[in-house]
Amino acid sequence: MPQLHLYVSEDVAEATRARARSRGQSLSGFLAGLVRSQIAGEWPKDFFAKVVGGWKGRPLRRPMQGRFEKRERL
Repeated sequence: MPQLHLYVSEDVAEATRARARSRGQSLSGFLAGLVRSQIAGEWPKDFFAKVVGGWKGRPLRRPMQGRFEKRERL
């Protein structure tokens, strides 16, 4: 399996190690998951529940849409 190498500041490295530990993952496994999620082209797990369904502001209101336009038949 290929290996990738990168350089980050010490604070970023420590925060990454802590995040991997908190999820019960190895640092390598955690980083591989981050790369896969960015490359896969799919929505991240629970994206809609966390982002779209996570609205905490005032309720959104849809403005009136007006009348449909009548068009000639083709």
